[in-house]
Amino acid sequence: MKRLVPLVVIALAIAALLLRDRILPQAPGQNAWLGAADARLTLVGPLSAGRITSVKVVKGAQVQAGETLFTMDDASARAQVAQAEAALAAAQQSLKDMQSGRRPEELAVIDQQLEQAKANLVLAQDNYFRADSLNNRGITAQAQFDAAKNAVDVAQGRIAELQANKAVAELPGRDAALAAAQAQVKVAEAARDQAQAHLADLTVSAPVAARVDDVFFAAGEVAGAGQPVVSLFTPEALVLRFYVPEPARAKLAAGTQVHFHCDSCAGDLTAQVSHVFAAPEYTPPVIYSENARGKLVYQVEARIDGAHAELQPGLPVQVEPLP
Repeated sequence: MKRLVPLVVIALAIAALLLRDRILPQAPGQNAWLGAADARLTLVGPLSAGRITSVKVVKGAQVQAGETLFTMDDASARAQVAQAEAALAAAQQSLKDMQSGRRPEELAVIDQQLEQAKANLVLAQDNYFRADSLNNRGITAQAQFDAAKNAVDVAQGRIAELQANKAVAELPGRDAALAAAQAQVKVAEAARDQAQAHLADLTVSAPVAARVDDVFFAAGEVAGAGQPVVSLFTPEALVLRFYVPEPARAKLAAGTQVHFHCDSCAGDLTAQVSHVFAAPEYTPPVIYSENARGKLVYQVEARIDGAHAELQPGLPVQVEPLP
């Protein structure tokens, strides 16, 4: 009989250990779904790789939408803008010249040649009249008369030629050439706009009003394209992440309201389930009791109702299980 006493004591101890969760009062949150507040931070980085010339914000600072966060080296971009603007000016001037015909100096040369041709015509006509009079009296040979008449014809032809050249010089370019020049202007304008946009992108501004959560680079360092330089936190981006066992997963459809608590929170807080992850995972051991570790659970994400300054990313929370 005495030998059985130790065995009975050991059996009772084991039974008490196994049933302690049912017998002893449960600590607050013992049966709660545990999780933490989290935030979808806005990560801001440059569109192209380059050297950071200045960082205008520090951790914890409040920024407004459009406020400069950091700037990138823009020496090359400024040169590209100047080159594009010069190319546009050249294309516009070429189109203007083609639309207006030749330059005034070139037209002046044609006018001088035309005046000279008219003077030659007057001289040729005088010679023709004298040759005609002498030929009628039989004083000169027929050949001299024919030469004088031919000189008049040549002078008149020269005047007609110069007048036609002037008319052509005053005409604008051909339709096809004008269309090509206009297209070249549009290409130059697009290149100018692209260069200016690239220059503007090197001054990176806050997309929304937010608090600076972290700054990852300092002035003088090189950041890659799309690499985060500053992270921004907005209260609207705050979400609740918690883990539920498989039997409770079916109850948590999108839109389901849950109640939760935290150590620094005042009163009962609520959130709306926005997403239940399909893939199960092991319970995170950091925030769960020993008897819950190793079980498969599902991560749930919920949008928190209202604004609560006490809720910060990483703050542990306890979610009340649904009935």
